[in-house]
Amino acid sequence: MYTLKTRSGFDSAHFLKGYGGKCSNIHGHHWSVEIIVGSDKLSDDIQTRGMVVDFSELKKDLRDITGELDHSLIIERGSLKEKTMEALSEENFKIVELNMRPTAENFAKYFFDCMSTKGYRVIEATVYETKNNCASYREN
Repeated sequence: MYTLKTRSGFDSAHFLKGYGGKCSNIHGHHWSVEIIVGSDKLSDDIQTRGMVVDFSELKKDLRDITGELDHSLIIERGSLKEKTMEALSEENFKIVELNMRPTAENFAKYFFDCMSTKGYRVIEATVYETKNNCASYREN
């Protein structure tokens, strides 16, 4: 199998409702997302002959997803009180509500699914919360 790997990053804050440790407050990270896509054969199309996919397309598609999260507060839907949400909205804060707790593990699956939806055969998605700590997702 042929594989390609690319990375994109974004800066955001997140909140883990119910978490009792040091990271129970809203806090931020520079997230780095690494995607590995693959194919059993190379393209024979004129433009992409000899490639799995064009790296420029792969990078753009990943950047589109990370760009939606950049410089935002990412929360699990329903994790903040309505009054808090209203106050943040009045201040024009960019809030991204997801149907998951915004952990590195859940983000790995999130990026795996997003890139799969764009038509890629995703082998693995890895999300670095720090330069030393990451979570990965791959299907069996």
